[in-house]
Amino acid sequence: MTTYSAYLAADGYIDALAVELGAVERVHSRLLIAASPPRPAAWAANVWQDPREIRVASITDAAAKLRAIQRNWAAYAPVWHRRAALIQQQLPRVSARPLVFGTPAPAAPLGSWTLLDAGTMLAAAHCTSPFPNGEVHFVADRLGPPSRAYLKLWEALTVIGKRPQPGEVCLDLGSAPGGWSWALAQMGTRVISVDKAALAPEIARLPNIEHRRESAFALDPNAVGPVDWLFSDLVCYPARLLGLVERWLAAGTCPRFLCTIKFQGATDHAAARRFAAIPGAELRHLHHNKHELTWIKLG
Repeated sequence: MTTYSAYLAADGYIDALAVELGAVERVHSRLLIAASPPRPAAWAANVWQDPREIRVASITDAAAKLRAIQRNWAAYAPVWHRRAALIQQQLPRVSARPLVFGTPAPAAPLGSWTLLDAGTMLAAAHCTSPFPNGEVHFVADRLGPPSRAYLKLWEALTVIGKRPQPGEVCLDLGSAPGGWSWALAQMGTRVISVDKAALAPEIARLPNIEHRRESAFALDPNAVGPVDWLFSDLVCYPARLLGLVERWLAAGTCPRFLCTIKFQGATDHAAARRFAAIPGAELRHLHHNKHELTWIKLG
């Protein structure tokens, strides 16, 4: 029996996901369906594990068949919008309220389903994201941070279920104007904030932030000494970031990394594969990412 998997591309990045996956059986708008077991896919907002086609006779029949499998479902409805909405209305409501940062990601299983046509659903009870269609929304802080970049840091820490603890030392590379440094300082950490450009004045004044106005690429890991986390939202080509990461890994002075890989122009899939091949690492396209991936290594 053929095992299927389905990959919901991050919005705007279907082509990147198609290159990453290779051959697929079917494309349903942003949902790419493959005749193979599920595997990691960085450009997927959500991976549907073992999805099944289900014939349905009516809206009520569709809702009943989903409820017979499990309680919580999120619809992906690129077509048959009204019919899908009526089915979803007959299912238990899944909260879509913005998350307060620090609240854990939902623990209850959340399945995903879509209508392939009026009488056929594709449904997967098990998915990689606990958020509907992989979309994470937060209660925003509109007063403290100088930019919205902190949201992707909040998202990354929420989905991995780990965050820096009070008193830990965090190195923030390419930090100006200071959104990530601000977020890390709010967690009670000591932040070494590195950028040749100035931080926003209100960020520079925070007592647990030390701003070093120098190049992140010229920084000597051994001169900095041990740190608990290395964060980077640097604007640079992926190959250059990889060289920086490899230098810090070789130094052995930092156990945890969370870095944004930013693609300028075409997606550098070869560089992404090199990041993914680092032992213990993972790549994700976060809901708050643009043409970039988040690289995470926790030891």
